[in-house]
Amino acid sequence: MADRQGSYFTVRERFENKSRDAMAAAEARQKEVDALSPELKKIDGMLNATGLRLFEQAMGGKEGLEKRVEALRKENERLLKRKAKLLKALGYPEDYTDVRYECEKCRDTGFIGAKMCDCFRKALAKEALENSGLGRLTENQSFDTFNFSYCSENTDTLRNMKLVYDKCLEYAETFGEDDENLLLIGGTGLGKTHLSTSIAKKVIEKGYKVIYESAQKLISDFEKEHFRNLDTDTDRFFDCDLLIIDDLGTEMKTEFSVSCVYNVINSRLNERKPMIINTNLSQKELRERYADRITSRLFGAFSIMVFKGQDVRQKILH
Repeated sequence: MADRQGSYFTVRERFENKSRDAMAAAEARQKEVDALSPELKKIDGMLNATGLRLFEQAMGGKEGLEKRVEALRKENERLLKRKAKLLKALGYPEDYTDVRYECEKCRDTGFIGAKMCDCFRKALAKEALENSGLGRLTENQSFDTFNFSYCSENTDTLRNMKLVYDKCLEYAETFGEDDENLLLIGGTGLGKTHLSTSIAKKVIEKGYKVIYESAQKLISDFEKEHFRNLDTDTDRFFDCDLLIIDDLGTEMKTEFSVSCVYNVINSRLNERKPMIINTNLSQKELRERYADRITSRLFGAFSIMVFKGQDVRQKILH
């Protein structure tokens, strides 16, 4: 929760600066043209004083207020038309001194009234993706870009992959409704990383915190913290809403590494916090590599998705 709040305030500050910078840039352009034309400077001064002039009219009493405000509105329209002509005569676009917002709906504030703007939601999701460990994986990997063309039609492989795909999509779309875990098993190049990344992207877009890390990096972080007293924020493996561990079985097997794997898996199961684990190892190889206390949890508390077929990257090369 703390990290999510941190991301929110980081994005909020970024939007405040963006809105402020847009107004400052417009003010600089206004000073630029005002220096070229005394008449423009006078017009800008009158337009900038509109708020004060409205206040003065309101203080003049209710009688005749509507007519006075309407007269002020028409005067402003006349000044704006004159300003546009002067700018055009000087070789500038008519809207040269307007504030240029990236999002006109919220004027780069991130909010429309009390409602969060879509641009702010997208910025939050992008920030969360950058903090998840996914890097640029999600730029090209999503459910929409998953390719079945390398599975021969009407084969068991194709049917199996469609079942796996549908299960992963359902998992992403219903995330938060239960604490289901997935174990993705299969050789390299069969789509495990692609589909787990696709899940991560959808889950992050729903507002959940996801950490995606390789087994090697996970163990490395624990080693740095335990043996070298370095702050590697291993708490993130326990605190996030969804933990995705990639390439389980590629880490160097030691008593310490096995203990770390068990600690993470067992702690998250006890807290009912979902996990997705990818591995190139078969169920038999997993049993041979890890103690029963780990494999009993992998095969008992995870839904197993078996990826079959030929390495997609090898098919592309051929």
